[in-house]
Amino acid sequence: MTAPPRITRLEPLGPRGLEVLVHLEGAEPFEVTLEAIERSRLGVGDRLSDDARKELAELDADVRVREAALHLLSFRARTRKELETRLRQKGFPVGRIRPCLDSLEGKGLLDDEAAAAAFVRDRLRHRPRGRSRLVSELRAKGVDADLASEATRQVFEDEEVTDAGLAREGAESWMGRQGAATLAALADDAHSPERDKARRRLYGYLARRGFRSEALTAALEHAERIARSRSPG
Repeated sequence: MTAPPRITRLEPLGPRGLEVLVHLEGAEPFEVTLEAIERSRLGVGDRLSDDARKELAELDADVRVREAALHLLSFRARTRKELETRLRQKGFPVGRIRPCLDSLEGKGLLDDEAAAAAFVRDRLRHRPRGRSRLVSELRAKGVDADLASEATRQVFEDEEVTDAGLAREGAESWMGRQGAATLAALADDAHSPERDKARRRLYGYLARRGFRSEALTAALEHAERIARSRSPG
């Protein structure tokens, strides 16, 4: 029986040397992560049997999926579902991904509650939305319904904002982008096709951003009061 080939050299790859090229006697070299080599306790002079190579490949795959996950998390907090989706898009199998995510959760590096709160805070600062819209967006990211509702409520409380206040701000922002004719229509006390059209447009704008019932109605009335205060008549 032919003896397994020996490792003749471990050649660092890249400026950081996080991958190595494993050179074997009488066989083609192959790339593997340095961590996988270290965890396998293999070194120059060791023979690499088929079983040892399979074990090394398993360790290497575990390292690569974990590093890919950590790289994605370095940009922003993500929910478990988001991270699994991105890793699957990168070609990692589900059977490799899920144990990795379990490990990250156990270490506190993957947390749906923290990711949900970070998402809501980011929305409030850059693209304000009503509570119902935020909860729906969190649900689409795989966050549990109760957790999505609680995270949204808690961030609103911490940031001292309300749906009503955000809806008013949204109405003011919308008005700032409208022409004189639309503002004049909103300022009109009498019902007219132009006034109804302006109200429908503002209503739709606010509704698409998740504002509902009292907050939406109050924002419409707020916009009309502003329009009247600015009307030359």
